[in-house]
Amino acid sequence: MRLLKRYAAIILLAISALHTLSLPLVAEEMDKYIAIQKEGTGNIPLVLNTLDVRSKNDADTARSLDAVLRAGLEFTDIFTLVPAPLNLKSSVGNNRGGVNFSALNTVEAEIYVGGKVTKKADGVTLTMEVYDISGSKLLFTQAYTGGEQQLRALGHAFCADLIEFFTGKSSVFGSKIVFVSNHRGFKEIYQCDFDGFGVEQLTILHSITLTPAFSPDGHYLAYTDFSSGRSKLTIKNLASKQSFTVANSGIGIDPAWRNNSELATTLSFEGDQEIYLINTQGKVLRRITKNDGIDLSPTFSPDGRYVAYVSERSGQPQIFTQAIESGAIKRVTFSGNYNTQPAWSPTGDKLAFTMRENSGALNIFVVNTDGSGLTRLTENSGNNESPSWSPDGRMIVFTSNRQGQKKLFVMSATGKNQRQLLRLAGEQMQPSWSLFTK
Repeated sequence: MRLLKRYAAIILLAISALHTLSLPLVAEEMDKYIAIQKEGTGNIPLVLNTLDVRSKNDADTARSLDAVLRAGLEFTDIFTLVPAPLNLKSSVGNNRGGVNFSALNTVEAEIYVGGKVTKKADGVTLTMEVYDISGSKLLFTQAYTGGEQQLRALGHAFCADLIEFFTGKSSVFGSKIVFVSNHRGFKEIYQCDFDGFGVEQLTILHSITLTPAFSPDGHYLAYTDFSSGRSKLTIKNLASKQSFTVANSGIGIDPAWRNNSELATTLSFEGDQEIYLINTQGKVLRRITKNDGIDLSPTFSPDGRYVAYVSERSGQPQIFTQAIESGAIKRVTFSGNYNTQPAWSPTGDKLAFTMRENSGALNIFVVNTDGSGLTRLTENSGNNESPSWSPDGRMIVFTSNRQGQKKLFVMSATGKNQRQLLRLAGEQMQPSWSLFTK
């Protein structure tokens, strides 16, 4: 059975007994909520009702799906979940679809979400409905079908649709985070789901592996490998399991993908540590930087036309941007004397990076790509480093030792709602949030 078979195309806004509406009004309604997000006026208050069931046999499945839905919507920090009124299903007042909108209007929520779970021999069906409370309008209804073991995928499919409807952007659901951990003694590469679930070890080299990064389509994993006694850049095809390394002498570190077939890395085979563009077989295509001083930690703009990196050409590590074709270079950071680990936002307008402050503490900042708008995201919480953006640009995953050991944390792109991502023995560090979703 095909996972998440979608039937019931989106049905939008009720203006008749059949709850249908023309597309122009749909666009108008969606624009209202997109505007809320763009203007930063706060999260959307939402009532998520417990899922209805056909029989008692479906109750456990409904409870599991309800937990998935609540955790998923809370994780994104887009919605504020408001408790449902006691008389939600009362027939008193403005009642449509069995929902008492007069009661909902008293809890200061804007959106109502309800649904039901149906189990059959061939799988589970989750049917969801989303209403605008103020006008008791049906925004959309959708059904999701999958196997008994795919409840997280079912719940997350709805969450992804809901977020895309209200923000006009794809969400983090289905994305992966790859990171380094010494969970089993050696520093190996692991991955987990966007919310910290589904931890899986990807390398078993019994050595040191660092700086992992998925290709944009998720077909390749690049990382720094010390198993041979020196650092070398390894590119692994995740489908065929075939691996390639850069054959040139010297070091090879810090991979960053430009697109699905090209990536940048720091190499030293010509003497100084410079940034080069290579292909997925490890062949050097071209040299990007040419100057005295170490250049490392590349990160590309979303369109691949520019690269940002760390350079010591000014005496201290600072962040620069460079146009790939023209070679035009611009210094971005001027505050602080040790700025490293830049990460270009998926929206293309910002760089997140790590600054070592005068106190010695490491903290995460963001800056516009023209050098303006420097903003601190972390402070007074140990050392915070290695920022990586979520695919939608709304969140950042990073490393922090605020609890003693290095662990992975997530926060909003404005620094709010900082919390630990996963619970795993040992230390976790150097996260990279994938751009692809499954």
